[in-house]
Amino acid sequence: MSASPHSPNPQATSGNPPPDDGRQRYFFRKFGITERLLDRCLGEALGAGGDFADLYFESVTATSLGVEEQIVKSASTGTSVGCGIRVLSGERTGYAYTDNLSPERLLHAARTAAIIASGPAKLPIAGFQETPRANLYPVPVGGYDLDLAVRLELIQRADRAARAFDARIAQVRANYAEELRRIMVVASDGAFATDVQPLCRLNVSVIARDEQNTTRGQAGGGGRGGVEQFAGAKSPEQLAREAARGAILQLGARPAPAGEMEVVLGPGWPGILLHEAVGHGLEADFNRKKTSAFSGLIGQPVASSKVTVVDNGTIAGRRGSLNVDDEGSETQETVLIENGILKGYLTDKLSARLTGAANTGSGRRENYQCIPMPRMTNTYMLAGEDEPADILRSVKRGLYAVNFGGGQVDITNGKFVFSASEAYLIEDGKITAPVRDATLIGNGPEALRYVSMVGHDLKLDEGIGTCGKAGQSVPVGVGMPTIKLDRMTVGGTGR
Repeated sequence: MSASPHSPNPQATSGNPPPDDGRQRYFFRKFGITERLLDRCLGEALGAGGDFADLYFESVTATSLGVEEQIVKSASTGTSVGCGIRVLSGERTGYAYTDNLSPERLLHAARTAAIIASGPAKLPIAGFQETPRANLYPVPVGGYDLDLAVRLELIQRADRAARAFDARIAQVRANYAEELRRIMVVASDGAFATDVQPLCRLNVSVIARDEQNTTRGQAGGGGRGGVEQFAGAKSPEQLAREAARGAILQLGARPAPAGEMEVVLGPGWPGILLHEAVGHGLEADFNRKKTSAFSGLIGQPVASSKVTVVDNGTIAGRRGSLNVDDEGSETQETVLIENGILKGYLTDKLSARLTGAANTGSGRRENYQCIPMPRMTNTYMLAGEDEPADILRSVKRGLYAVNFGGGQVDITNGKFVFSASEAYLIEDGKITAPVRDATLIGNGPEALRYVSMVGHDLKLDEGIGTCGKAGQSVPVGVGMPTIKLDRMTVGGTGR
């Protein structure tokens, strides 16, 4: 799967926010927000001196269901509403938020943010301009039809399918979660943007047991859409069988070998290694503060010439995609590494202002209580020209890692440790025995220099990624084709 090139932003239109189409005026209609109130709040936000201010309005309706051991263990639905107000003055940031959208509370939050960021500069407020908005995930104006019975049936189907897969499946847990997020961003530079963002996810996790071992398996899928996503390859039955297959496979796995060897990463979810080991180091705030292993390296080689990495928030329906980011900027496709050369970083409005770089539309936040920062959307390596079968045949003895569990990375030096939840030995160019407890240990920038083959089979993950940074979690996507690394340290207890 490949992404279409990002097209230039259409010309912003000046004047007031556009006519009501059920999206733009949601906060005006539902909560009595007026353009005069927005002007007053921005004026108060800049009242103590400031270079920039913005208001982030958010309303989220969320539903979740969980089945464990064929019993409904959890069911919830709820709504949260609030507004976060930010003021920038040089490198200082003031931030305040309120869950009460009355004029008094909004103005109080604006004054609080102003005091925190008080500085010598003060700029006039520009007339609002509508930020261009794509339509990557159309949803009905009324939002989801919250029929819990339909959602419950999805996870009950997953439970039944997992149990039917093999008698050694001892426990099954299935969860479904969805949310509909409405946002409105208004800024002192005239930016005005709205969006309605659907998000669904179905997860299945299982435990398998035999006389000697207990193992786990999990699978999931989702994206920006409704329950219609869970058909075909993402049906509850398919996800359940995949989770069960992984657990049963591990029952017969041998201990992973240890030492430096050739490693082949499979397509799709293994892109999480790229996300963690490389992607975070390419976020502009780390580089502005010179705490990233990639700081100051733009224009220099940081990977094999076969490696091109992009971050793309414009792929329709993907979990990490957004019509506009959480600062109201249009998302785009950003080339981070091209043929091994570092091309740039992911920026938000603050890092773009402070570094003079272009804003890549990467400002994201978990919710209205959080300050925005540069974050990834869908991050992946582009396809190459090698046949995946040829990549495997080229390995005399090594590891083939198909799926990953947890991992950690040190942004300052790029060092990472990842556990492979599904991996196999490669012996004389053939996949042989499954192995367990394999970990991959390395350094992100260094590891990419050892990429010697890149397959043509680019695949994105199934829509399950959640990224954490500075205590905030946001949905993301990852991906890669099959790739070969000539050298990598594998941790294990076997030979």
